[in-house]
Amino acid sequence: MCTDAVLLVSELATNAVLHSGGDRMLCGLSLTSHEQLRIEMHDDGRTSAGPAGCGSGPRDESGRGLLIVQQLADSWGTARSDRTGGTTVWAVLRVGL
Repeated sequence: MCTDAVLLVSELATNAVLHSGGDRMLCGLSLTSHEQLRIEMHDDGRTSAGPAGCGSGPRDESGRGLLIVQQLADSWGTARSDRTGGTTVWAVLRVGL
């Protein structure tokens, strides 16, 4: 689970840096009462669009971050960030406590 969480943080952070058009981002991790780890990446991007889907071809070396997020996370999505004014992309992982 730890390896999956690290990979999710990495993919969400990379997506924010490459695609948000913003100058800063915040990462939040929280353990919920339902034995879930919630990962949030907030950016201050100036675009109102959510993350783009995968547009990479079979030989491309990048462009699969959200596919990785989709496969690893139990759920994920986007929302308007109340902390930065940009976008929040979040992912939830079940943890075995």
